[in-house]
Amino acid sequence: MAPVVHMPEPLCLIENTNGQLLVNPKALKILSAIQQPVVVVAIVGLYRTGKSYLMNKLAGKNKGFCVGSTVQSHTKGIWMWCVPHPEKPNHILVLLDTEGLGDIEKDDKKSDTQIFVLALLLSSTFVYNTMNTIDQRAIDLLHYVTELSNLLRTVTSPDLDGVDNAPDFMNVCPDLVWTVRDFYLDLEANGRLITADEYLENSLRPKQGTDRHLQNFNLPRLCIQKFFPIKKCFIFDLPTHRKKLAQLETLHNDDLDPEFVQQVADFCSYIFSHSKTKTLSGGIKVNGSHLESLVRTCVSAINSGDLPCMENVLALAQIKNASAVQQAIDHYDQQMGQKLQLPTETLQELLDLHRVSEKGAMEVFMKNSFEDIDQGFQETLEILLEAKQNDFCKRNLEASLNRCSALLQDIFRPLEEDVKQGIYSKPGGHRLFLQKREELKAKYYQAPRKGIQAEKALQKYLQSKESVSVTIWQTDLVLTAREKEMEEARVKAEFMKAEEKRLGAILMQHQQRMEQRERLHREQVRQMEIKRLYQQALQQRDQERRLKEEAEKLKERFQAESRKLQDEIQHPQRNDSPDDTCILL
Repeated sequence: MAPVVHMPEPLCLIENTNGQLLVNPKALKILSAIQQPVVVVAIVGLYRTGKSYLMNKLAGKNKGFCVGSTVQSHTKGIWMWCVPHPEKPNHILVLLDTEGLGDIEKDDKKSDTQIFVLALLLSSTFVYNTMNTIDQRAIDLLHYVTELSNLLRTVTSPDLDGVDNAPDFMNVCPDLVWTVRDFYLDLEANGRLITADEYLENSLRPKQGTDRHLQNFNLPRLCIQKFFPIKKCFIFDLPTHRKKLAQLETLHNDDLDPEFVQQVADFCSYIFSHSKTKTLSGGIKVNGSHLESLVRTCVSAINSGDLPCMENVLALAQIKNASAVQQAIDHYDQQMGQKLQLPTETLQELLDLHRVSEKGAMEVFMKNSFEDIDQGFQETLEILLEAKQNDFCKRNLEASLNRCSALLQDIFRPLEEDVKQGIYSKPGGHRLFLQKREELKAKYYQAPRKGIQAEKALQKYLQSKESVSVTIWQTDLVLTAREKEMEEARVKAEFMKAEEKRLGAILMQHQQRMEQRERLHREQVRQMEIKRLYQQALQQRDQERRLKEEAEKLKERFQAESRKLQDEIQHPQRNDSPDDTCILL
């Protein structure tokens, strides 16, 4: 079972003596004995703003951290109070009260920065205590110190026993709790009431726009938002009448403003329930021994001069901004290298990708730059990015031209081989050549990733082969004319032969008609002769019939006369007239 931590009162952890930070061995011994995970809550703010009062309340005491009643700052360096966590079993709450910022009695102002940075690096919950409002000065100061703490992380590698990846020890940022003391404004925006959290959010919200003034306004806000993913705000009314503030730590809650008492209770409740265990980047919970090593490492780094002071901010800005430019360029190169495939189909595709990568690079610069007041480094970055764009455009042209040239050689090689073999040296060859060339052009157009030089490269290639096309055309004309002459002669011969055949057929048809007419005439003559003979026969028959009839009549008459004569001969008496006999005789 872990030993119980017993600290009846705070103890100085880091002394600030004549601008030199010294670690208190007694405090380190207490930390080294803590085996439980620690929740580290540090508070920073201007001197004489009631920081110690809030820390005493978190410790569950009215007294402990010194609450001064004069204009003179009492807390020097960083004081520590380790108490059992009231809501997390087997956890230790480490409270760090810091020396007030802006003490006019201090000769060396760099200690303000050092104390501020140490509080950031050591805490899991960072309480930023300001007066009256959230103003630009407080935002700029917080931004400046977060940048310094980031810089110190890069040069600090704590030696932590049993902890892997020690350089990442401080890479987990604390939660931010912004406390505004003696708040006198109305929590209202755009005609509606807002919460304290919304007040903080509005104060840290960047404005839309790209001009330098807005960029200077947005830079610290963007950096703070990135540094503190989790943010909370509490506002506090004036605790009591100003005349009683000198006895604040001796006053009971009944003597204080009820609103203030409730605000302090809400603050403590939030810290107890939401403050996280100090954690390594790998998720390892920090105990007292780890925290001791961290304190040693950070103080050693600051004392060795790794942390610039306020007066050296220009030097820091030069280093920081030069590094930010390089980081931005590296980010741009990485993004373009990953996403850009040369050649691009269009110039717009390259420009769009450049703009996205440029925007990312500018964001990297804005997040990592520091106090680029005159925008000189940003202008340098813009010039470098423009040069990068021009270089990519040039490389894109070259890549497109090389790709298209290789593609044209590959696609049109069969056509060139056919030309060499004389495939198109024939009548109509030029038409076949053009037809084949159009087919290959269509194949070329269908090929992907040709880039913006596609049409120019094609026209250049076709122009280089124009003499071949002209030669084929001229050959085609000659051979076509010769073939035309031969064709005309052949057609004429065929026509003559056909005409001869036609005339022969006509003559034959004429002869056949004449023969047919002759046969018809002979047939008609024969038929007329037959008819004549037939008529003649009929006439002869009729004549013979008439002759026969006449002969018959004569015969009958003769027979009648003969019978009459015979009768007269036989019967003469019947003939009285002699004249009849004479006539008969």
